[in-house]
This record gives sequence, C-alpha cells and structure tokens, in this order.
Amino acid sequence: MEFQWYPGHMSKAKRAMQEDLKLINVIIELVDARVPLSSKNPDIDPMANGKSRIILLNKCDLADSSVTARWKKYYEEKGFFVALVNSKNGKGVKQVNEVIQSACKEKIERDRRRGILNRPIRAMIVGIPNVGKSTFINSFAGKSCTKTGNKPGVTKGKQWIRLNKNVELLDTPGILWPKFEDQTVGLRLAFIGSIKDELSNQYELCMLLMQYLGEHYPKAIPDTYQIEPAENEVELLERVAKRRGCLKAGGEHDLDKAANYVIDDFRNGRLGCISLEQPEK
Repeated sequence: MEFQWYPGHMSKAKRAMQEDLKLINVIIELVDARVPLSSKNPDIDPMANGKSRIILLNKCDLADSSVTARWKKYYEEKGFFVALVNSKNGKGVKQVNEVIQSACKEKIERDRRRGILNRPIRAMIVGIPNVGKSTFINSFAGKSCTKTGNKPGVTKGKQWIRLNKNVELLDTPGILWPKFEDQTVGLRLAFIGSIKDELSNQYELCMLLMQYLGEHYPKAIPDTYQIEPAENEVELLERVAKRRGCLKAGGEHDLDKAANYVIDDFRNGRLGCISLEQPEK
C-alpha cells in the first residue's frame, strides 16, 4: 500500500512557518503517543535553527504506557523537553506551562539581565493533521482563547493566542511532508487517521492492522469483540463481522463494514492501549 498526500496548501503553510519562526522562542510539537516517530514531521528539525524544542506525546491514554515511557526517555536524550498529555480530558495539560518555562529558562534569564521583565514567551505549536492540536489548544487556553492581534502572523490559517500572561502561542495549520522514504510511516499514519481514509483501501488497511495486533497484542481483537482467536486475519474479521451483525443481502458477511468497525475501534481506544512503534526499532 503506497501513500501520496502532499496538497499544495501544505507547501504554502510550510513556507509561512519558516517565515514566522524568527518571531518564536520555542517550538511545541504534538505527536501521537501511539506513533511518536512516524507522527513527528522531519521537516521541522532543519527549520528549528537552534530554537528550544518541546515534544508533547498526545493521546497518551490510547498508547501502551510502558512503550510511551521509553519514547519519553528517547526524546529527552535527544535534547527535547517532553510531556505526556491527554488533550481530551486535560490530563497533563497544566504541566505544559511549566515545561515551557523550563525550555525557555535561558531566554527568561537573559531578559532579566537586560531589565526586561514579564515579556511573554512566544511559542509556535506544530503538528501533523489529526494529532489533536486544536483539542490541545482549547484545553490549554480554555474558553478565554483569543487572538492577541497587532502582530505579524495574524492571517488566515494561523493565529496568535494569549494563553496567559507568560505565554503567547502561534497556532499553525497542520502540515505533512512531501514524501515517505519508508512506506511503513504512511501506513502507521493511515492507522491513526492522519491520512484521509479516501486515500487508502480500508479493508486492506484493516488486514495490516490486524496482522500487527496479532503479533504484538494478540488478545486485543478477541477480547474486545468476545470472539475466539482465528488462524488468520480474514477468518478473524469474519468473526468480527458475525459478532457485529455486519451482513450483506443474502446473509454474506460484510467484511468492508467490519473492517471500518475495527479501524474506528482502534482509533478510539476501544481495542485497548496500543502502541504501533517502539524506540529501539
């Protein structure tokens, strides 16, 4: 399965981001905790140009906690400040402000030496589509989320948001990168929904997901749907279809419909806490 996915507006957004970076003190990048490497945009690193970096492992409630702990250590060893967050219920979100202060400690101390007090930190938030960026911003900023205005960057598709007296956030559109060197990356992003479902065959995607689950989380499908394990993915999906009542006219199993159920249940955590990649690999 191959993925082609780089629409023109993403190229435009990337150029705008490069221009805005000169206004920024710290870059906050959201990644999906289930795929912390595949969901990290490799184009950000060369653009960062010495800026402080924060990685937020979002949707940590959906990932395998033991694997997520290793990813946290992995990125910290590479010099990133790292926090685990669940933007939907707000867990870990309040601690992000402390992480921002730590990441910008040198900047704050430099301002103090110059007699500049309480100048807000300017942070840029980046992340690929469907990684939970908007949910995080709403959770972090609360209902008082507003544009600060009168600053460069207040244009369509991005906005300055005053989070508190200490932090101003530049929201940017979600962007992807032009080409996969490894199609496995595209596959993992298709699993979590960062690539539009219209661009992939959902039945084939489900087969590959079930193959991975069979190798790493063999009880996920049988336990969720309360069915017996099977010798192969097709037979297992047929049992899912029977259990969920996915039938075509004439009583034949509707495997396409069952595949959509499995993918949706994975994305929403109903199959359990699952990580799709590990740092040592």
